[in-house]
Amino acid sequence: MNNTQIRNLYGLKYNPFLPDLPPDALYTVPGTEHFTLRIQTMAAQGGFALITGEPGLGKSKTLQRLAHRLEQIPDLSVRVMQRPQSSVGDFYREMGELFNVGLTPANRYGGFKALRERWKAHCQSTLLRPVLLIDEAQQVSVDCLTELRLLQSHHFDSQNLLFTILCGDNRLPERFRTAQLLPLGSRIGLRLVLAPLSPAQLQDYLSFALEQAGNTQLMSTELMHTLTAHAAGNLRALNQMAVELLAAAAEHNLPRIDESLFFELFAPTGTKARRVHAVKK
Repeated sequence: MNNTQIRNLYGLKYNPFLPDLPPDALYTVPGTEHFTLRIQTMAAQGGFALITGEPGLGKSKTLQRLAHRLEQIPDLSVRVMQRPQSSVGDFYREMGELFNVGLTPANRYGGFKALRERWKAHCQSTLLRPVLLIDEAQQVSVDCLTELRLLQSHHFDSQNLLFTILCGDNRLPERFRTAQLLPLGSRIGLRLVLAPLSPAQLQDYLSFALEQAGNTQLMSTELMHTLTAHAAGNLRALNQMAVELLAAAAEHNLPRIDESLFFELFAPTGTKARRVHAVKK
């Protein structure tokens, strides 16, 4: 059964457990709202900010939600890097495309100068710094991070021409302690470290996701408690289990997803066999 059929069967506006969600359906991970508000105020001064955490805790969705909020600010230019693992030459090519500057990678000084002139003009006309968002930033090379630091520093490091928000796993803070990247690490003014969520927080997430999707009765209360207890505080793990449950419920044309389906899908093989044997008895 495809995704459209599943949505129609359960009266869902979208599948709440898949990554492709509308902006208003993005969950506010606990502890991120203050960070978002501070980011919005920093758009006038620029610099560096950092989001880190283990895989699956909601870093990319937090960055996506942040991008949506920043895009609501009039005259603010928000750009997203698509290829963080680029060499320096490709880094300049992408920066040129993002900020509509014609660059020749062979003339790196020319590209450096053209980007800074574009950012200076934006700062003067809007009193805001252009924003660059980089997801999976642990993949960005030392050379590209160094170029970025030098690019956006102006007037003896007293002004910033850009506001860069880096998002990545726990390798990033370690990299910023090395001698090569310590100058950049010392300039990161705002940091958000995501931690595993408690079962109560995951329960809040599930309730929010189902409400936004349009069917708060899709899952039984018992199932929601079981899901949050088995997700190990990880949003991605929770969503992956929920996607499987929703697909299985649709295949069996179940009116609602309950705890029995969870154990049918996710119980260890030996446990399943014992349950089947017990039922036969």
